[in-house]
Amino acid sequence: MSVEKSYVLGTHDEEIARLSLQNAVWRPRATAAWRRAGFSAGQTIVDLGCGPGWASLDLADVVGASGRVVAIDRSRRFLEHLERAAAARGLANVEIRERDLNEGALPVENVDGIWSRWVYAFVRDPRGLLARAARAIRPGGTLVMHEYSDYRTWKVSPHEPEFEAFVKDVMVSWREQGGEPDVGLELPVWASELGLEVKSLTPIQDAARPGDPVWQWPRAFVGVGLQRLVDVGRIDASRAGAIRDAWARLEASPHAFTVTPVVLEIIASRRA
Repeated sequence: MSVEKSYVLGTHDEEIARLSLQNAVWRPRATAAWRRAGFSAGQTIVDLGCGPGWASLDLADVVGASGRVVAIDRSRRFLEHLERAAAARGLANVEIRERDLNEGALPVENVDGIWSRWVYAFVRDPRGLLARAARAIRPGGTLVMHEYSDYRTWKVSPHEPEFEAFVKDVMVSWREQGGEPDVGLELPVWASELGLEVKSLTPIQDAARPGDPVWQWPRAFVGVGLQRLVDVGRIDASRAGAIRDAWARLEASPHAFTVTPVVLEIIASRRA
């Protein structure tokens, strides 16, 4: 299996578009976290597991021309997308580093901050990655992490048994691929064990109706995630169709809403 194909949801154009939508929905939460962490102009900030780099572009605006963003990912296709996007915007402060986060030291040192969103949930040794990230920041530097802490809290109303089964299948498939969807529960403990000071822990959860912008984020995941479950043999096409029908019923209901899975925002600093 190639590196590109081993991505849980792939690196195809549809996934790049989904990640763009996801970043747009999460941008207010991300930028607020960056402000709380003290990310600012002139700093060097790492976008760890940057994917196609949508957050890297936002961070480039935060650090300005006097700072730099180091975008790290293992997908050459994602990184090429970021290179093109940065060039189109005339950004000279975004640096690309191709690296498998499952292996070796990070290609940075003494940086001011590291940002990650849904990265530790997908690596084989999340504690080891956290240790490497902690070594890469300067004394006083800060890690900002957004990770799920209870994925089972993704619910819909009216109740749809097919959708509830879909959430369970996603979690089983996730773990079969070597990840842990609820890694957010472990990260603060590991951070403290590694000598970091946990500055804040903030749970994030939304309730959204079909017409809300936030609804578009889980909606896009259902489309891509269902196909992924079929591709890996977790469910068959008939069952995928039943889940799509359940989601369509929700979108047609004037009273429907979804409660998104709980994300834990973790801000931790290396002691000066």
